[in-house]
Amino acid sequence: MTNTAAMHGKEAAYHGVPAEDDYGYAQAIKIGNTIHVSGQLSHDDKGTMIAPAALDESGRPADFSMMAEQMRVTYANAAKILAQFGATLDHVVEETLYVLDVDEAFAVAGKVRKEAYAKARPQCASNLIGVSRLAFPDQLIEIVFKAVLPPD
Repeated sequence: MTNTAAMHGKEAAYHGVPAEDDYGYAQAIKIGNTIHVSGQLSHDDKGTMIAPAALDESGRPADFSMMAEQMRVTYANAAKILAQFGATLDHVVEETLYVLDVDEAFAVAGKVRKEAYAKARPQCASNLIGVSRLAFPDQLIEIVFKAVLPPD
């Protein structure tokens, strides 16, 4: 994981996974006291999917039972990125969950989110949006975050 100073007062953070170079993006950008975190997903430090969904013969997810585990790892990856800026999930003011199966996400999100934020009622705005596809075939969820640090 690295941070680099960017132009126009922006600081960028990276996990060091291949997709950052392949696609060409930063995991997060900090400008001022605001941190914009790119869509996080369930991968290890090498970019390998953790808890991948089983795929059917057409290459689409056939089983959504790994949603909770993918969600847990996704929050953990977001926490790692935020830590690079001295932030935690407590600094998150908004999150958007993009999911392939809204019903499965609703079934597990309450418990997983409460664990991730260590609060019975996480103090951030939250959106859950069903989508038809994500970046990787075995990916069930992607979460985008905005965090705000206290003024200096």
